[in-house]
Amino acid sequence: MLGIRCYDGPGSQNVRQDRHPHRARAALLATLLAALAAGRGKPNFIFVLTDDQGWSQLSFAMDSNLADAAWSYLETPNMERLAKLGMRFASGYAPAPLCTPTRRSIFCGMTPARQRGTEFKSEFDWNGRLTLPGALKQADPSYSTAHFGKFGSQMGASPDDVGFDESDGWTTNRTGGMPAAMPERGRSVVMADPKLAFAITNRAIDFIERQIPDHHFYLQVSHYATHLQVQTRQASLEMFKDKGLPDRAVTHAFAGMLYDLDQSIDRLLDAVERLGIAENTYMIFMADNGGRGTIPGVPKSPEPPNRPLNGAKHTLYEGGVRVPFLVAGPGVELNSVSQVPVVGSDLLPTLYDLAGGQAPLPPEIDGGSFRKVLENGGAGQVARAFGGLVFHRPLRRSDPSSAVRIGDYKLLLRYANPTRPRSRLLFDLSTDVGERNDLSAKMPEKAAELERALLAYLESVGAEPPAR
Repeated sequence: MLGIRCYDGPGSQNVRQDRHPHRARAALLATLLAALAAGRGKPNFIFVLTDDQGWSQLSFAMDSNLADAAWSYLETPNMERLAKLGMRFASGYAPAPLCTPTRRSIFCGMTPARQRGTEFKSEFDWNGRLTLPGALKQADPSYSTAHFGKFGSQMGASPDDVGFDESDGWTTNRTGGMPAAMPERGRSVVMADPKLAFAITNRAIDFIERQIPDHHFYLQVSHYATHLQVQTRQASLEMFKDKGLPDRAVTHAFAGMLYDLDQSIDRLLDAVERLGIAENTYMIFMADNGGRGTIPGVPKSPEPPNRPLNGAKHTLYEGGVRVPFLVAGPGVELNSVSQVPVVGSDLLPTLYDLAGGQAPLPPEIDGGSFRKVLENGGAGQVARAFGGLVFHRPLRRSDPSSAVRIGDYKLLLRYANPTRPRSRLLFDLSTDVGERNDLSAKMPEKAAELERALLAYLESVGAEPPAR
């Protein structure tokens, strides 16, 4: 089992039968963490980032309390395997509803609003910035870092600039096989290595093998799947054809592509087990934004494409920013679920914390460490400078908007454009994850409170104003 094996050695049965199992577990965890803090057995980190994978595009539920939180037609057994080895964050978020701002945010720990980079292009200046690879090297210079797969278009910096020792270079969707011509992108094709998922994974495994036993490492595996053009292996396509009609608005080929992606994760998990580094390795899994509104080859449907969530990629509804978010590793409870909201910009401070970083992080870091949540069975809070999560996309002409989540309440502020006036929507996500019940009229004071907090944050970071 990944990450939790420290509880399965000699005497583990006595631990399980102890009248106070939590005390025994706490003692073992304290011993492990003390060893890490002393520099012995610094943890490794493997971060798998998928592209355009919706929160409910899994064969298991991120939140088992919600109906329709899983697609029974899909097959993602190894994503589920990883979930059972660690913690599911039911309220895990991408920093933005599209890829490039999210990737910048993960690397620098800042919201896209602070970057003035809410679309593909950005005014962000990378010079002198602390990045995730740099933060780990600050915690311990012996860390080796690598990035394989999609880096992102118009990032404003290369993988070398961001601080990676090894990478595939400045890669984009086209590197992963997406055609330049728009009509061709909607065609499903059969490939021996769809979206290069297996080639990326093979390079990742080679990197891991070369680090053992001399180096601790941070490895980011950024997949091209499931972005736009659908690619799948022939055997996977036939597998889903034999399974019959999909239960939701996907194609046999899309289900095959997701299954192929899942199989590449199987190889990675097996490699971690085979190489004997499971008990000292954290594995993180998330998507760069919510699922698409339509899958190539599927007509538009009146049903929400990412149900039970509302909205899709590009929007600030939950379907655009809530994503699969899994963490397994030392001290993380098996098959646990946390309702604590976390976001991709939290990864830099969290991994820095887990790596033993001591020096204070720059005040421009918006994310906070969720280490204590990982070590406390999913309970607790994440301490951030701003007491909530901010999402900002003011330059999208069809729907300029910003959103903030504080506690269970979420405010969606929709700016005026030529087709609509300015408006605000308030939702209680604890009872209305589908954002169907606007509470702004019933709770005007709460809506005003969140709006003031949102606008104050945006002003404080000099965020981009809405398009005129």
